[in-house]
Amino acid sequence: MDLSIRSKLAEELDGPETDPSDYQQCMSELAVINRVTFTHRPTLRWLAKATTGMTEFSLLDVGYGGGDLLRAIARWSDKHGMRPFLRGIDLNPRGAETAREATPSWMNICYQTGDVFDTINALCPPVDFVVSSQFTHHLTDDGVVEFLRWAEANSLRGWHIADLRRSALAFYGFQLLGAAMGWHRITVNDGVLSIARAFRRQEWQTYLDKADLHADIARRIGFRYCVSRIKLASS
Repeated sequence: MDLSIRSKLAEELDGPETDPSDYQQCMSELAVINRVTFTHRPTLRWLAKATTGMTEFSLLDVGYGGGDLLRAIARWSDKHGMRPFLRGIDLNPRGAETAREATPSWMNICYQTGDVFDTINALCPPVDFVVSSQFTHHLTDDGVVEFLRWAEANSLRGWHIADLRRSALAFYGFQLLGAAMGWHRITVNDGVLSIARAFRRQEWQTYLDKADLHADIARRIGFRYCVSRIKLASS
């Protein structure tokens, strides 16, 4: 596969033909992968900085999948004595059911189903923070630019986007790791396609330029880039 450009091939997991039991297994495997590769650590570190001086905050996770990022934020908030108001939106209706089943009731997370560009084009009121993890690689280049603008318009205090970095080492390494671990075929195949659909630094800079935004682009552990912006707190 030519990794010099983003792949346009579609992933399989979120398709309507995927068997529910296969979906559940893949989501469980993805949660484990996220945990062992420290997927959510950069988001939590950014949130710690962004919430300095705050005791409560509202946050929306776009493309929450199985909800593990929101649960990680809930645990982090509880540990630090903060009161979060957490919501998520995801296009796949299976995601809400899976996420709710895996979420303790004390976390009080609201999982919604819908297209962020159609159903809540303007949040009322806007949330303090918009975050996403491994969501943007599902979008077209124009879609990434649109999402950057949406996150900017609908967050009061800032936004944080974490996604994969496209590289040959990650692409072929994930195939070998998936085979060695015995992961589901869809987990492996979609993981490889996710990397092929992912980004390089200059692509992120191009998206930001087109969106007329200035933001930090940081390379992180686990073959990832994080793109984020903290806004000045309103008076």
